[in-house]
Amino acid sequence: MQHQKLQSLEEIKQQYRPIRNANIQHQEELSRINKFALWITERVGSMGFFFIIFLWTMLWLGWNTLAPPKLSFDPYPAFVLWLFISNMIQIFLMPLIMIGQNLQSRHAEIRAEEDFLINKKAETEVETILVHLENQNELILKILERLQQPETK
Repeated sequence: MQHQKLQSLEEIKQQYRPIRNANIQHQEELSRINKFALWITERVGSMGFFFIIFLWTMLWLGWNTLAPPKLSFDPYPAFVLWLFISNMIQIFLMPLIMIGQNLQSRHAEIRAEEDFLINKKAETEVETILVHLENQNELILKILERLQQPETK
């Protein structure tokens, strides 16, 4: 059997950089504006936000459509303004959400790279352990052979 060069634990540690927490690394690299974009993306991209906007729109439109004319604070022509405002909100939120998604994508890439490096290091460690075990197995078999041979003097 051919002997492979055995790596020590120190050699393995020197071969790979220390494991980093990808979440902390990502947070440290974010600027304030990027943190703000992520905050917006997380809030706007939730069902809670959707329900708030939906409920507000239904109340607004319902009240101004069904309420007595004297109590209606936003009669018919103002609906056009409401549609314009809602379109402006969408136009401004879309790029913010896309920026946030890009940042989240970068974060996922950092996590994937860290996972890959950890898996690679673990594979090297397992291979090294297996080589050590194979060598120990050979030594044990040699010792057994010697013990089973009759002593000749």
